[in-house]
Amino acid sequence: MNHHIKDSLDRPLRDLRISVIDRCNFRCQYCMPAEIFHDNFQFLPKSELLSYKEIVRLSKLFASLGVKKLRLTGGEPLLRKDLTTLISELIKIEGIEDIGLTTNGVFLKKQAGNLKSAGLKRVNISLDSLDDKLFKQMNGRGVGIKPVIEGLTAAKEAGIGVKVNMVVKKESNESQILPMARFCKEEGIQLRYIEFMDVGHTNGWQMKNVLTKKELLEILQAKFDLEPVEEDYFGEVAKRFRYKGTTTEVGFITSVSESFCSSCTRARLSANGSLYTCLFNGKGHDLKSLLRSDMSDEELTGFIISLWNQRDDRYSDARSAGTVKNQEKVEMSFIGG
Repeated sequence: MNHHIKDSLDRPLRDLRISVIDRCNFRCQYCMPAEIFHDNFQFLPKSELLSYKEIVRLSKLFASLGVKKLRLTGGEPLLRKDLTTLISELIKIEGIEDIGLTTNGVFLKKQAGNLKSAGLKRVNISLDSLDDKLFKQMNGRGVGIKPVIEGLTAAKEAGIGVKVNMVVKKESNESQILPMARFCKEEGIQLRYIEFMDVGHTNGWQMKNVLTKKELLEILQAKFDLEPVEEDYFGEVAKRFRYKGTTTEVGFITSVSESFCSSCTRARLSANGSLYTCLFNGKGHDLKSLLRSDMSDEELTGFIISLWNQRDDRYSDARSAGTVKNQEKVEMSFIGG
């Protein structure tokens, strides 16, 4: 039986983001700073991660409640063994129209063909710089851009849709705004500029480090002729523009300067099976224990419905209004952004 549910602010549930692992091969400062996520950091043991069977079971329940899109995240999701096995099961779920993956791209060269065969439709590749020296510095592991570009190329050649995500931080990678735009325009790939966000407590976020969509757009419009694009669906996150005379777009994720709380349709499942109703909300709801109890699908569905019906998260609105209290937050690396 299908229920299409809404929260207390009349927002439907359409998207589920699933973190499959909390580990990553990078240590980007805005996500997993190396001084905190050091070599002795205790990541989750395998037994604490949701199994693929558990992820599939939950995804079926969420699909029955109106979820149409799934996105696999991490950490770095391609570090999870046999991810294609999971994707090939998720793609069979009735009601699921789209499966995406957010990755740093390093392992795509090797895995792109198999991911496509398993049913993966799209990847979002995180790439914050085309300058090799700066990129090595930003990822905290001294990895150059070559494997990422090779991964991007492999995904395109395999027939997977590709978007590139660039987190822009003042006094860090501003110099890369135009080079990234030119590169993605030439490749015919949508580049999405992401405002530096105050996710978690470890990334040292300050408003002075945020380059807003307005500022970014001014930089681009000085060099390119851009026209706005209408949103495709309710709850679309990116504010999109098109390079005139082309079909190539550029998007902006504006959770700091232009909140999109009012149309947020996303739930997030952490690597250890907690459900979060907002990227900025540190209060997770433990679904793993319920999955591993004798709770029936019907009872579990009822629990999820009650959580969503009560949902009233509007963190970015509160930040804009200056009314944010000292809210507990979950780390980006644990919930996949």
